[in-house]
Amino acid sequence: MLPDRRSFLISGGAAVAAFDMQPATAQLADDDAKFFVADHVKKIRPLEIALGKAWWSANISGTDADFARKEEKQNALDTALANKDSFEKLKTIRGYIKEATKDANLVRQIDVLYLQYLEKQVEPALLKKITAKANAVEQKFNVFRAKVGDQEMSDSQVRKVLKESTNSEERQKVWEASKKSGANVEADLKELVKLRNEAAKELGFKNFHELMLFLNEQNATDLIKLFDELDELTREPFAKAKAEIDERLAKNCGVKVADLMPWHYHDPFFQDSPAVFDADLDAPFKNADILKLCEKFYEGIGLPIGDVIARSDLYEKKSKSPHAFCTDIDREGDVRVLANITPTEYWMSTMLHELGHAVYSSKNIPQGVPYILRGESHILTTEGVAMQFQKFSKQRAWLEKMGVKKIENPKAFDEAAAKVLRNELLIFSRWCQVMLRFEKGMYENPEQDLNKLWWDLVEKYQLLKRPTDRNAPDYGAKIHICSAPVYYHNYMMGQLFASQVHHTIAKELYDNADPATVLYIGDKKVGEFMKKKVFEPGRTLSWKELMKFATGEELSAKAFAKDFRK
Repeated sequence: MLPDRRSFLISGGAAVAAFDMQPATAQLADDDAKFFVADHVKKIRPLEIALGKAWWSANISGTDADFARKEEKQNALDTALANKDSFEKLKTIRGYIKEATKDANLVRQIDVLYLQYLEKQVEPALLKKITAKANAVEQKFNVFRAKVGDQEMSDSQVRKVLKESTNSEERQKVWEASKKSGANVEADLKELVKLRNEAAKELGFKNFHELMLFLNEQNATDLIKLFDELDELTREPFAKAKAEIDERLAKNCGVKVADLMPWHYHDPFFQDSPAVFDADLDAPFKNADILKLCEKFYEGIGLPIGDVIARSDLYEKKSKSPHAFCTDIDREGDVRVLANITPTEYWMSTMLHELGHAVYSSKNIPQGVPYILRGESHILTTEGVAMQFQKFSKQRAWLEKMGVKKIENPKAFDEAAAKVLRNELLIFSRWCQVMLRFEKGMYENPEQDLNKLWWDLVEKYQLLKRPTDRNAPDYGAKIHICSAPVYYHNYMMGQLFASQVHHTIAKELYDNADPATVLYIGDKKVGEFMKKKVFEPGRTLSWKELMKFATGEELSAKAFAKDFRK
């Protein structure tokens, strides 16, 4: 028995008991759901666009006024989604729509909206506290610059010292200075964790970590099982790869392997492969136009991004966010990238990555897909696409075919790049273990010694030595823990997705070619495959469904294992 639509609309749907329970047809059920969806889009879409624009401005300028405006727009959206009557209507529709209609897209929209509204069904004052605290933390990150003596250093300058300096004392000072962002946000972050857990418990979840997995259509049991499998798969090859890296790092810095510390690695968190092999991977980019290379590549595969570049903000400036991201403002093609480009392989890779997000957006998801579903299937699928494209920055054949100046000593470059590519897969996998397990532990027991938890995990999974006589909130220096909570495991799942899709392309478009030799350059069949098999479904398919649609198989580590073993 379905509620009569007329009673539903008149009563406001406060509860199932308020409905005039009369027999109803599938058409009436469709009408209920369609009315709710249309009303949602009319009310919420302008708020989402306003927030997207405010969020963009705040990250570009870093000013108090822009961050206050961003907070105001977030509160307006949260208030609308927190509406109790709307949520009760939505729950009721969700209770009968699957059995009452054959319109899969309509059912999917209701499911997606349920997850969107559920997160906001907490006390309005608590929601505002969470937004204010998260906003304050994000602003602190944006304006933070490491300071050594009287010198203020950008993120790129920090990376340059960690990559090039052979002076252990200098490296330590710069590394420690970069970690002070953690101390800057420690108190706010701990309060934010407390508030997030309070909200999750109000919604019936044990903690915020469990809530976020549910909202992202994942569960802890499957997730930990997958990461335990990855741990087994990568532990031994990672240890061997790190041993080789350690020998070179120690030699370069004039220390014993046993004396290597976290500041001897070229990334502040050891999430990337150190540049210690017999070729300078930055050399090809010192005089290259990174933007033109990206534009040429994406145009060549039938996924042009010139309009995205024109709307983007791509170079360093004071108080601007020092990181990189892509955002889809309106789901109608207003897609932008924020970056801080310097002529390095890191930024070539980063721009291929961010523009990978850009092509997997409303640029290539048809406008015929309903607004609610006109986005990537899942955060792991968009991260996967970005990773699928970013790897080409380390492949000489790709660089030379793209017109980059001929590389000196190509044999050395190939050997170094192959090791770096392989090591990156291993290193990043181990780093993701730390992030997943730290956030899970932090939200399960925020009162524990979080500094100890952090370094226990770093030692176990990354095999880095804990600095002696240091008790600082280094975990807080990772912006994702504050501003993109319970997100990082999706990067690793995205890497599995990337490998699996790339292997499928090698098989189906290149006649079972070795995936390592498939470069995509100038091949519009690749763009067509990505559009038809990955982009165009939007969110009409869950990430599990999209995985099977695109590759014919469920998500697994098989293709990833082939990549790093090779």
